[in-house]
Amino acid sequence: MHQSTSGWDHGLVGQSQEIAAIRRLIEKASANRLPVLLLGESGTGKEVVARAIHDSNPRGQFVPIDCGSLVGTLMESELFGHVKGAFSGAVENKRGLVELADGGTAFFDEIGDLPLEMQVKLLRLIQEREFRAVGSLQWRKVDLRIIAATHRNLNDEVAAGRFRLDLFYRLNVFALRLPPLRHRKVDIPLLVNHFLSDGQTSGLRGIEPNQELFDTFDAYDWPGNVRELKHCIDRLNALRSEGALQMADLPSALRHHRDMRGLEQLYGAVGFSDPAAGGLPDFAMTPKSPVISLPESERRTISQALAATHGERGKAARALGIGRTTLYRKMKQYGIE
Repeated sequence: MHQSTSGWDHGLVGQSQEIAAIRRLIEKASANRLPVLLLGESGTGKEVVARAIHDSNPRGQFVPIDCGSLVGTLMESELFGHVKGAFSGAVENKRGLVELADGGTAFFDEIGDLPLEMQVKLLRLIQEREFRAVGSLQWRKVDLRIIAATHRNLNDEVAAGRFRLDLFYRLNVFALRLPPLRHRKVDIPLLVNHFLSDGQTSGLRGIEPNQELFDTFDAYDWPGNVRELKHCIDRLNALRSEGALQMADLPSALRHHRDMRGLEQLYGAVGFSDPAAGGLPDFAMTPKSPVISLPESERRTISQALAATHGERGKAARALGIGRTTLYRKMKQYGIE
């Protein structure tokens, strides 16, 4: 049903120049054990890249550490473990996430969320390759690769006093910036097919994407990046009806963007004053008004175009700059005869 997802290695899906450059950098980063800093907006796939760096030269475990979820007094224990009796409730020794990553890779996701007091301890871990469990007097040596990721601008965080400059320098040995999805839209069809294949593996029959869907995806800027695209495909799969793709099942952000774009296309139809060019001398766009809702404004514009063409749908569609199928669908949607 879906073509094979070519251009997929290191867990990265795509054939764009941006993704090709990321693959080359992964190869370089994996050739050593120096710290790596992954930068980019949320949802761009920083953990995928971190795992790819680890898997390209696999040693030990890959241990993800969500810095944003490390809160309260147990934060240090989660990272470095504790010994029995270190604090109330510490009834036995506990290994921390750093110890689990010994010999492998510790991935500090959203490193910009790590409190300053923990940044000091992480700096020691990087510099000295050692840590101390809560309640212990002994330092323990570890051999691990550290990969950190953040969507924040760490230069701004340093200037604001929220991130240590010395830690930033230690992490920023090999920096890799991931491109947002809006800068590599050529990869969207491959990503869609990849996510549909994942859905089939999970037992979902999956939607059959059409050109209208891809046009909608291409016109959208995806502020949530690849993660948002995946959630969109998961939603369409979950809501599919008898195998038919329903554009009304799109997430609200995409539906709103699609409706706004459709209305802008209607308002952007020009040249109606020249009959020789197929224009309509008696047709004028319904003016935008903050009082009239978007659907009502669109309904009036379509009705006006049909009236000006004496009901000739093909001519009305050409004047509006939309296809006949789109016109018929909107006429049905708004109850226009």
